[in-house]
Amino acid sequence: MVGLKEELLKSIWHAFTALDLDRSGKVLSHNLCTVLNVPHDPVALEEHFRDDDEGPVSNQGYMPYLNKFILEKVQGNFDKVEFNRMCWTLCAKKNLSKSPLLISDEDAFKVWVIFNFLSEDKYPLIIVPEEIEYLLKKITEAMGAGWQQEQFDHYKIALNTSREGLSAWELIDLIGSGQFSKGMDRQTVSMAINEVFNELILDVLKQGYMLKKGHKRKNWMERWFVLKPNIISYYVSEDLKDKKGDIILDGNCCVEALPDKDGKKCLFLIKCLDKTFEISASDKKKKQEWIQAIQSTVNLLRAGSPPPHKEARQKRKELRQKLLAEQEELERQMKELQAANENKQKELETVRKQLEAAAARAAEEEKKRLQTQVELQDRFSLELEREKMVRQKMEEQVAQKSSELEQYLQRVRELEEMYKQLQEALEDEKQARQDEETVRKLQARLLEEETAKRAELEKWHLQQQQTIQMTEAEKQELENQRMMKEQALQVAMQQLKQLELERKEALEQYEEVKKKLETAANNTKSWKDKVAHHEGLIRLIEPGSKNPHLITNWGPAAFTEAELEERQRSWKGKKAASE
Repeated sequence: MVGLKEELLKSIWHAFTALDLDRSGKVLSHNLCTVLNVPHDPVALEEHFRDDDEGPVSNQGYMPYLNKFILEKVQGNFDKVEFNRMCWTLCAKKNLSKSPLLISDEDAFKVWVIFNFLSEDKYPLIIVPEEIEYLLKKITEAMGAGWQQEQFDHYKIALNTSREGLSAWELIDLIGSGQFSKGMDRQTVSMAINEVFNELILDVLKQGYMLKKGHKRKNWMERWFVLKPNIISYYVSEDLKDKKGDIILDGNCCVEALPDKDGKKCLFLIKCLDKTFEISASDKKKKQEWIQAIQSTVNLLRAGSPPPHKEARQKRKELRQKLLAEQEELERQMKELQAANENKQKELETVRKQLEAAAARAAEEEKKRLQTQVELQDRFSLELEREKMVRQKMEEQVAQKSSELEQYLQRVRELEEMYKQLQEALEDEKQARQDEETVRKLQARLLEEETAKRAELEKWHLQQQQTIQMTEAEKQELENQRMMKEQALQVAMQQLKQLELERKEALEQYEEVKKKLETAANNTKSWKDKVAHHEGLIRLIEPGSKNPHLITNWGPAAFTEAELEERQRSWKGKKAASE
């Protein structure tokens, strides 16, 4: 919405600046509300344009009212061409040149709208030379003519020397003068302007006649197709009066080439979510151009990018801003360098003055120095003569002392030679003593090592003998233990044999007792049955023994307590075996 507001403001600015300072602001506001489909607010309009000392635009100015009551309510559901034409009607009569032009008023209106699209976002509105060159190139290419770069460079140089750019009316004069369209008739120029207007303002990416297959009748009809960033509209003819339908484009659409069929050639298919459209181009080149254009539009929708010409305009604007920033930075650096240069000039001037003062002082000091030098020279001449005489005497004394010194040095050299020989003899003796001491220490160390090794060998020998003795004793003790264990094992084997015999005897006795018990049990059962059958529960009384006996319901038992326990164990064993 911010970009839309900026585009609207440029056209409104032209209309507002063309109005006289009277009640015409109400007319502009009313017309804006009408063409922008914004509800009228008569109360706010009258309150804003009430009579006061500040004139018809009130003390608050016209822009606050425009922003609050009109532009903030714009939804985008209005005809941009109609809006621009209303603003053009209000400003063209006052600003359009009266001199004859090679373009019509309709073409001048389109150039004015293109100017608003390409102009800078600052007021008063101007179009910079780079955008003028871009527009003239587009018009020249649309006319099929060659671009005259050298001619425009001369015009650009002349323009830059006087101002930053052109106003909308100056741009219309430039294109209407035919300066860059020489040799072209009015119709060719008008068609070129219309083509550029369709591309930059109406966002027409491509247009032309093609055949479309119907969805119901399946017949082929020629239609004028207009491709825009998110829609393809098709009309009966290129005058765009009778619209037949739209193909809504989005990121899910795709376009595919089709083989020739049903006598139709150069076919391609546009797939959308709800419908599919079969279209036939006039030739293979047109078919390929339309496929590429539609596919590029779908790719832009998927990426969320603006139309190519708007994106290119934004890039050119960013490039100009970048160059402007660099130029401003360069100017700032130049100013800093200029200021630094001026400071250096001031410093150099100060240094020059200081040098001149220093030179004056140096000249005065040089004059004094020369005077002093003359006086010193005379004094030094007298002293020099005196020094010559003293030097001659000294030379004679030096010659004598030199002879004595030579003799003394000869004696010193002889003494030094003798001292060197003595030093060498002392060094030889000292080295011999050191060698002797080294040999003696080596012998002593070898002797100590031999003694230590001998003692260590004796110690190892004693340890070995002790180990042998301990091993013999342990061996004897182990042998004794083995003999004792063997004896104990023999005794245990004998006892085991004895126990085996006793077990066998006990088993034999057990078998005998078992037989006796079975016999007694059978006898007892037969007697019990007889007594129960004939006499009922009768207890037989017999003389008992002195030992205690267990009594049963059928009479005294013939078992002792130990026998009864033996019988119980037998019964339990049988029971466990049966289970």
